[in-house]
Amino acid sequence: MTKVFVIDDSLSVRNGFKNLLSQMDDIELIGEADNPIDALNVFKEVGLPDLFILDIEMPKMDGLSFLKKINAQRPTPVIICSSLVSLGSTALIDALRLGAAEVIEKPKNNLNELFVTYKEELIEKIRTVAKANIHYHSDVSSTNKLVTKVEHEHPASARVIAIGSSTGGVQVLEEILTHLNPSHVGIVVVQHIPKSFSASLAKRLNELSKHTIVKEAEDGDIISNNTVYIAPGGIHIQIEKEGLKYFLRLKDFPKVNSHRPSVNVLFSSVAKVFKANAMGFILTGMGDDGAIGLKKMWEAGADTYVQNEKTSTVYGMPKIALEMGSAIKALSIYEIIQTINEKE
Repeated sequence: MTKVFVIDDSLSVRNGFKNLLSQMDDIELIGEADNPIDALNVFKEVGLPDLFILDIEMPKMDGLSFLKKINAQRPTPVIICSSLVSLGSTALIDALRLGAAEVIEKPKNNLNELFVTYKEELIEKIRTVAKANIHYHSDVSSTNKLVTKVEHEHPASARVIAIGSSTGGVQVLEEILTHLNPSHVGIVVVQHIPKSFSASLAKRLNELSKHTIVKEAEDGDIISNNTVYIAPGGIHIQIEKEGLKYFLRLKDFPKVNSHRPSVNVLFSSVAKVFKANAMGFILTGMGDDGAIGLKKMWEAGADTYVQNEKTSTVYGMPKIALEMGSAIKALSIYEIIQTINEKE
């Protein structure tokens, strides 16, 4: 039985989760509190849970401070449920960097949308995240390791690296991008993340990456060396070739594999236009998005890899891709960095 604890200053939200969790025979709600300080007192009676559902803005102690405190004692899977999602808050980006596995948007008015419309999706996330392999980073702060770069135009790339990730991916992306060599080909990333988050994520990763320019992708961007393009939330991203240059195209069509942007959409376009002049990686995440597209890349002659189970927060997407024969090898985060840098 998986034990869950909800910390949120909204009684309606706590009651909503209480009702939802009561319908799950493999989940037990062991406690709730409207702030982290009161929650710490409840833990003395009920013990620590297997999963926290946590708000960010609360009285007495904010969610980010609690996340640091509790994970310093015992790293525990966390789902952030916050109305700040719609604002693309950097606090939520830092929560993901600290080790929060998932972020879901808390509607400001209609909670029915969360607990009824997205009920099945919410249940799947709770069950998956409760079993996540948490990697706690204790040194994350809004000013930690920020770097200043002089941005200038880089030559267009003749090759590309395509990366797809989901649950737990923000931490891995930070680890990879902050350890890239000073010169690398263009990199295009699809990270499953709420629509309003992609710009904040790109901004934060750009501040942390010493040698690399990280930006939210725009329609018509020319893929250039030393640049990482983060796919915008809520829209698909593809690559097209015009002459000797490769352009990013943002396409608004229905979800693929339950996602928009979809890793499969990006990878399929890479296979079509770059063929063997590409490298593909599927990182940690739930579901199967990317497996089919990575297979197409492999069939076109590209080098294809997945993150290994030991270093993945959720070994879903990588496992399925490996089972399909889409990847030639499973790599640790260190080995992924090494593989990218050795190719340059």
